[in-house]
Amino acid sequence: MGDSALLLRKQRTVFIQFTVMKKLLVIISLAIAAAVGLPAASWQPDILGSGYEMRYVDQSRDYSGDVRSTIIRKESDCGGHKGVLYIHGYNDYFFQKDMADRFADSCINFYAVDLRKYGRSITEGQHLFQVRDLKEYFADIDSALAQMHADGIDTIALMGHSTGGLISAYYLSENPDSPVKALLLNSPFLDWNFNGFMRKVAIPAFGALGRLFPDLAISQGDGTGYQESLLKKHHGEWNYNQDWKLFHPQKVDASWTRAISSAQNKIKKGAGIRVPILLMHSDKSVDGDHWTPEFQHADAVLNVKDISRIGRKLGQDVTEDTIRGGLHDLVLSSPPVREQVYNYIFSWLRQKHIF
Repeated sequence: MGDSALLLRKQRTVFIQFTVMKKLLVIISLAIAAAVGLPAASWQPDILGSGYEMRYVDQSRDYSGDVRSTIIRKESDCGGHKGVLYIHGYNDYFFQKDMADRFADSCINFYAVDLRKYGRSITEGQHLFQVRDLKEYFADIDSALAQMHADGIDTIALMGHSTGGLISAYYLSENPDSPVKALLLNSPFLDWNFNGFMRKVAIPAFGALGRLFPDLAISQGDGTGYQESLLKKHHGEWNYNQDWKLFHPQKVDASWTRAISSAQNKIKKGAGIRVPILLMHSDKSVDGDHWTPEFQHADAVLNVKDISRIGRKLGQDVTEDTIRGGLHDLVLSSPPVREQVYNYIFSWLRQKHIF
């Protein structure tokens, strides 16, 4: 073997060893996060019933006091080493049992996180949904990934809805060596659904105020059309805890506005996500505060054109699926529509050889 060939072989060996070491360090760091964050308490039965478990994760303290996240899981009888981790949206928590059952029945272990100050993770006296930097949620995701690795799951897809989609994309953009193998986005919150003045003037102004006055409250209006499209007692099919997923919008902190805008701006400049991405959204949006029949067949929260425009640039391998008649949370759409959503998801995962 010539000197040049021998040198090339040595370089290749060093590169492989370096790559393996990087992945090992990621797994070790997740394990350390688990050791720090995961409490001694064992798994408990979850509110969703048989087959569902939950456990709290102590996330130490922040500007509001002690905080925690919650991991929820449903293990599949045939899931083996495969799993999906779901991140909910704003004014939300994990309650989509039908979705989790679909994954488990398809031999994919299902995990979800109720982020700090959301849903199961809320503690007495906390300000719901409060955040000053979306990176605060990275520890919640790390703890869940560490738990999945501890459970023997090493092939993981990350799935995010709305603000959870923004957080998930931001997480993978900032953590390129994450063990996550794929990203599934359900109507991700990649831009504000406002007019030009609000986007270019008002939102940046609120963000600047958020630096000086982080607790300054900003109204979101009083529109209930989207919630009416979901709740069974109105026009939808679903029941959920309205203390955790509010019917009437509450005011948000200026710092929340700043945190969202900061993450969106970084994503727009180039997320550079390395894993395959499935980008899903409705075929149309509907405006207005009050429910009309059109609310049952469109995205009543975000502008689907913005989702498409920005989402296609999140990485080099993006598959975009437009769901005709889909709601903002696509898996809560009417039965024929959500069947289409699940068909897209599972066929895409097979096509990309994720699971």
